[in-house]
Parts: sequence; structure tokens; C-alpha cells
Amino acid sequence: MPRPRTTTPCQLPWLPAAAAVAVAAWGANQFTALATVYRARTDWSALSLAAMFSVYLVGLVPGLLLGGAAADRYGRRRTVRGALWLSAAASAVLALGDEPAVYAARPVTGFAAGLVFLAGTTWLRELAGPAVPPEVSARRSMYATGTGFAAGALATGVLAEWLPGPMVLPGLAHVLGCLLVLRATRRLPETTPGRSAPSRPAAAVRHPRFRYVVLPASPAVLGAATVGYVVLPPLVADRLPGYAPLFSGLVAALTLTMGVIAQPFAARLDDAHSARATLTAMATVIAGLLLGALAAARGSVGLVVAAAAVLGTGYGLTLGAGLHEVERLTRAAPGPTSASVYQSTTSSGFLTPLLLAGTVGHASYPALLTGMAAVGVLCLAVTAAHSRRHLPVPLPARRSEDSSVAPAMNASATMNASATS
Repeated sequence: MPRPRTTTPCQLPWLPAAAAVAVAAWGANQFTALATVYRARTDWSALSLAAMFSVYLVGLVPGLLLGGAAADRYGRRRTVRGALWLSAAASAVLALGDEPAVYAARPVTGFAAGLVFLAGTTWLRELAGPAVPPEVSARRSMYATGTGFAAGALATGVLAEWLPGPMVLPGLAHVLGCLLVLRATRRLPETTPGRSAPSRPAAAVRHPRFRYVVLPASPAVLGAATVGYVVLPPLVADRLPGYAPLFSGLVAALTLTMGVIAQPFAARLDDAHSARATLTAMATVIAGLLLGALAAARGSVGLVVAAAAVLGTGYGLTLGAGLHEVERLTRAAPGPTSASVYQSTTSSGFLTPLLLAGTVGHASYPALLTGMAAVGVLCLAVTAAHSRRHLPVPLPARRSEDSSVAPAMNASATMNASATS
């Protein structure tokens, strides 16, 4: 008589959910290294490549705004797994390697990433159980997102550098990654009954401190990251003949890794009575832009790497500082609404490569990056002027459940951080 089949429950049920967040971030950021391949193997213009990067934003913002509500209404499991199928389909289209396919795939990748970043991080936290402190789940989500952003760029660079089919194989590799994670998550439990009432818009975005402290710094989050790993590497690609895709992937991984490392320092700098963390973060971004301008002027590979590290640090500090400010402005019960709205405002930084590519005919990259630094100084002045004003009423201390959302990342991230992300 055959023995009945039994299933062994996963000892770490949050781990497959973390893998889902990571593989979504991988898909978001694989375009970074692929853009170098397209630049070398096609006749697509630099403006078209920048537009392909930025059109990701068309999908990312709705994904971020709808991800929390979708997770509440349809359940975390269904939302995350559905988004991973979308991400896999987008990568399969991306592997076709022609211009219309890339334009079609990028927004779908962004939408899927936005859904996973919101629903997946919530699912991860709830699967860990009430015994796990929220800050531990937040760190797990942050590391999963950052790892996915960095791995997406690095793996794509390695595949494009040393294996055949550099325009096809990276996309197919991500499809395989999605399928493996879908298999790993198929028996994970649902953690919400579904069809709950959608979250109401957060009051944080209507607070004066959001307008005068958080908002001026928000474009610098992903603006810093994209300058570091999208704008700067192609400027020195001719100094690395035959290794441009790998170099692009390495710089992207460095930028986003520095962002992940820097985020805990934003918490240490955070001060409820001033904008100390935000001001420090903005100053770091400005320094990175000036270093990037110098790297562009000299065509120095070493300076590009150094600028990417500084800009990645600025990205992480700015993101962390902004999320802490938003946390204090939130009056409602913990939920993804405030953070998702903040993530949407930071996503404007994804337009930076397109803006620079569209204006480079009128000014050089060193001049444009210096100009961006000057705009950053003006934004820093606005934030500094309101640093100790419009302080929210103190609330009982709690950890933000949204600080784990990535952009970034990526965002990496968002992220995209991606690219994204």
C-alpha cells in the first residue's frame, strides 16, 4: 500500500517571498547593462535608449500606487504571483531584441515591479509572523530589493559579455528566474482574506513639511542613482573596448549596493526636530554630481567608479531620510499608501537620463551635471530654510512598515533602482 504524500512546511516561509521581491528587482534593472549592448549592436540613438529607460516609469508609478490596494483586495499571494507572470512575459518580449519590443516590455516590467514591491514586502513581513520585529522584516525587504537590483545589472552584464546572444539570453535568464520563484511560492499561504476596503489617501502628502522638506529632495533619490549607473558609464565606454556591458553592470551593482549600505545611516542621522538627514543626503548627491562632471570632463574610468559610489550613497541616504520624514507625517494606521506616494514622487528621477540626452546637443555633459548640482543647491536651500519648521505633532514611537519598499529602487530600486526598476 503506497504511503500518502506529505508536504514539509517551509521553515522560512518569508524566504520565497523575499526571492519574489528580488527577482522583480532583477527584471527592473536588467536594462542597464542591456542598453550598452544595444548601443554597440544597433543604430538606435542615445535619445531612444534614454526614452526606453524612462518609459519604465509609465508602468512603475501605477504599480506603486495600486500595489497596496491590489494586495488588500485580491490578496498578497495572488498579486505577487500575477505580477511575476507579467514580469516574465515582459522579459520574454524584451528578448526579441527589436526596438518596438523594448518599448512594449519596459512599462510592463515597471508595472509588475511596482506591484511586487508593495505587495511582496507586505507578504514577506506577514509570512515572518508576529514574533519577528517589524524592523527585521524591513531589513529583509530592503536587502532583497537591493540584491535584486544589483544582481540584475551584474548578471546581465556577465551574460552579455561572455555568452552568445547578448540581446536575447539575459531576458530569457530572467524568465527562468521568475519561473523558479513562481514554483517556490506556489504553496505559500495567503496572509489576508482579500477584498478588504482600499486604503484612503494618506494625509502626509498634504502636510507643509512634505512640500518644503520631502518633495524638494525626492527627485534626487533616483536622479542620483540613474546618473551613477545610466549616464556616466557610457561616457567612458571607449576606454574599455570589449568590456562595456560588464563595466556597466559592475557600476550599476556598485551604485545600488552603496544605496543599500547607506540607508541604515539615514536612520542614525534622522532627527525629528530638523531635516539633518535630508540635508546630509542632498549634500552627498551634490558632491556626487560634481565628481561625475569631473569624470565626464576627464573621461576617467576611475572617477566614474568613484562618482557612482558617492551617488549611490546619496541615493540611499536621500531615500531613507525621506521615508523617515513620511513616517512621522503619517497619522493613519500603518500601511503602504504614504510610502507608495513618496516612491512615486522619487520616480521622477528616472527621467534624468532622458532629460540629459535631450539637451546634450546644447551643452556638454560636464556642464549639464554641474547645472544639476546647482539646482540641487537651490533645493537644499529650500529644505534648509524649512528644516525646523512645520514639525509634526510627536507620535508614539513605531517602526515604519514601509521603509522596506525598494527604488528604487529601486530602486533599485528601484531599481530600477532599477531600471527599474
